[in-house]
Amino acid sequence: MEPLRGDETTVGETTVVARGCRLDDAPVRSVLVTDARPRFFWAAGTESIAARGSAATVTADGQSRFDDVRTAVEALFDDCSVPDSLPSIARPRAFGGFAFHNGTHEGEDSPWDGFPSAAFFLPEIQVTRRDDDAWLTTVATGPEAATEAEALLEEWRDRLVADSERNPGTPPGISHRKRTPTQDGWREQVAAATESIDRGELQKVVLAQSLSATLDAELSVPDVMARLSKTYPDCYRFMLSPDSGGTFFGATPERLVSVRGRTVRTEALAGSTGRGDTPAEDEWLAAELLDSEKDRHEQKLVADAIRDQLEPFASTVRIGDRTVRRLATVQHLRTSITAELDDDEHVLSLVEALHPTPAVGGLPPDAALRTIRETEAFDRGWYAAPVGWVDAAGNGTFAVGIRSAVATEREATLFAGAGIVADSDPDREWDEVQLKYRPILDELE
Repeated sequence: MEPLRGDETTVGETTVVARGCRLDDAPVRSVLVTDARPRFFWAAGTESIAARGSAATVTADGQSRFDDVRTAVEALFDDCSVPDSLPSIARPRAFGGFAFHNGTHEGEDSPWDGFPSAAFFLPEIQVTRRDDDAWLTTVATGPEAATEAEALLEEWRDRLVADSERNPGTPPGISHRKRTPTQDGWREQVAAATESIDRGELQKVVLAQSLSATLDAELSVPDVMARLSKTYPDCYRFMLSPDSGGTFFGATPERLVSVRGRTVRTEALAGSTGRGDTPAEDEWLAAELLDSEKDRHEQKLVADAIRDQLEPFASTVRIGDRTVRRLATVQHLRTSITAELDDDEHVLSLVEALHPTPAVGGLPPDAALRTIRETEAFDRGWYAAPVGWVDAAGNGTFAVGIRSAVATEREATLFAGAGIVADSDPDREWDEVQLKYRPILDELE
């Protein structure tokens, strides 16, 4: 594991100071429009956050990456001086995520250069908006940390007051696209997976595809995020640019876990169908999804597995009724899950326990992950992996990085997957994956 970093100084040997002030307005996207690294955007419900610059960075690799990140982040917050008057909305958070597998593939063709197995940063600049409440938070390190944090606060308060949100530009357009695998290759992969299920080696495996797109014009990911926020306001919208490489972004309907005190919230999301052209057709498709034995089976596998993963930590686990989650292009079966913990637990401990859920991995977990590694001809990187934030109390929220892409200025690689069970039809699963590309593809075409 690499040390915590604040510029060139190890955080444990210096001072970390936070300052904050209320804003009349928070033009969140203006924090992101210049390519300052690292940068992060998060929007869920009525809260949106933009962060840039690193006061301290945590990276980790290896089998203990979740533990290592948790230990380092806890030490970082222990060293951080925060005014008592700063409300919870404005207190510093660490933002980041993990790769789906432990480690990412190396090679010039991988779009994931610059993305470690785990990376979090404590931003120099954090702008948070919740309902009508808006705050600017600054963090600095070193012997003059207090003075520098105050100077950053004054500089950015003036800059944000002078700035305003501009309308997002138009999508860049796509000149070339390449799918991996081809549809014939996909049929072979699904057939092999269902044979493994028939032999009893698997119950379910989620196989993914990638779509590489060459863009006609330079991509502005902050503009994409603004458009996604209008189209998918009920999804978790996220964007992360590490110190180098591309930008990972998406609008995911799936929360991996939220922890606040001893209350844990998560959900089982699995089974898919399209949206209808008319309200009547939409309702018919939703009813068909609710009645589908294949989709109900797939979704129950996910719900049962999440319950089993939470039970070692929890005094109670409550599973809600099965409902239909409607998005702009697709509908899913969804079950809400709430747990009360026996003891205080850090959100990253729950992230480690739950990732990957069967909604993006499969069952049994080890066999499914082995099948994914052996089958997929591309690097998942951070696709379908945890991305989110954690605070000093160990609370936080992480989403599953689906409906997502990683992009540079003129190249974007999109990812989408489908859960394969015993009676999966390769062509129907292919069509389902194409629907799942739409949230990002619509913002590029």
